[in-house]
Amino acid sequence: MSVLPALPTDWKAAENFSAISAFSSPVKRQIEPVGPGFLAHARRTLRGRTWSEDEKIQAEQNVKKVEEVSEADLLEEEPEDPALFKLDPKKWKEQDHYEVLGITKLRYKATEEQIRIAHRRKVLKHHPDKKAAQGALNEDGFFKCIQKAFELLLDPVRRRQFDSVDEAADVPPPTKKSQGDFIELWKPFFDAEARFSNKQPVPSLGTMESSKAEVDAFYSFWYNFDSWRSFEYLDEDVPDDTSNRDNKRYIEKKNKAARQKHKTDDIARLRRLVDEALSTDPRIKLFKEAEKKAKEQRKWEREAGARAAAEAEKKAKEEAEKAAAEAEKAAKEARESGKKSKEAAKNAKKKNKRALRNSAKDVNYFAGSGAASAAQIDSVLSDVDALIEKFDDVQLQDAANKVNGVTDAAVVKAAFEEAAAALVAAGKLTAGSLKFFSA
Repeated sequence: MSVLPALPTDWKAAENFSAISAFSSPVKRQIEPVGPGFLAHARRTLRGRTWSEDEKIQAEQNVKKVEEVSEADLLEEEPEDPALFKLDPKKWKEQDHYEVLGITKLRYKATEEQIRIAHRRKVLKHHPDKKAAQGALNEDGFFKCIQKAFELLLDPVRRRQFDSVDEAADVPPPTKKSQGDFIELWKPFFDAEARFSNKQPVPSLGTMESSKAEVDAFYSFWYNFDSWRSFEYLDEDVPDDTSNRDNKRYIEKKNKAARQKHKTDDIARLRRLVDEALSTDPRIKLFKEAEKKAKEQRKWEREAGARAAAEAEKKAKEEAEKAAAEAEKAAKEARESGKKSKEAAKNAKKKNKRALRNSAKDVNYFAGSGAASAAQIDSVLSDVDALIEKFDDVQLQDAANKVNGVTDAAVVKAAFEEAAAALVAAGKLTAGSLKFFSA
């Protein structure tokens, strides 16, 4: 322990003290309470507990959890098969190490702590000194088996080698004659095989309501299964002596080939069982039926579209043909109407010309009460024809309307002379070109 030196006797704080630096200005920060201490405080506050009450309740709950885990996973002691006491420690590869420690219900799921507890219980029960004190049979061989099982299961590498060939942990797959729900039959098998997967988590087999993507992902995973399973545990022991190196190399080579064969056979076995599961999976049939229906629906929609297009094309063609027929009919009617109109106009023109000529005849060619001479008839008809030749259809019609049915010679002559004057005014006729009528 060091002691600080005493201050000089002449040192005075008011005179000799000098500040090295000043305090920084305060900063306001928002702090969020977190952590188990705050959670405990919140729990006590919300539930109105004191410190002692809360600690007591938490301790009871923790003890209860430990008891439940222990009783469910380990503390239930398994009955010992009398055949275990006859095991030969030298043939340790033939023994079931989980059965020797009494944890067959856990097997590859057993934790290191559970293995230690099981080993401790077996040692307390089967230690040779304790058996001798009890006057029981010598079980020194079985005790060595216990030690070997404990040693192997605590070594992660050697335990994995044993788990690779632990047939007691295998779940047999359903056979073709197995009856029942597909999921219930196959799920235990795939759950057991999943322990060998390097990739975790392993996709679940799912349910009958699983989607096609989930089912495809499941089978894709198992068809590309990456297994850590090895078969070194089945190797033939290599002699420790180095006197015959060739024999040692031969055994090692044989072990390597045997491991490879076991690995190949295991992959083939798993692939065959996955094929069998896939072939009997009712969901695959449902997916195929749904896909078939969807394909038929798409085909029907395509064909419906083609049919609609064909019907539309047919309808358009029929409408076009109908429109063309109607247009042809209208054109024909127009032609016939035009022809009739022309014919009517022609007939009307003939009628009007005839009316004009007859009007001159009806008034005796303007000869009065006596008979008209040939010269007068010729001059009147010559002028009438000259006027008719210069009339257009409207003028012809107007002139005919004025003289048609009129028997007064003066009126008829006045009508012709008026028409002649109009033609002269229009430049269609020259003055003095008429013989009888004056323009």
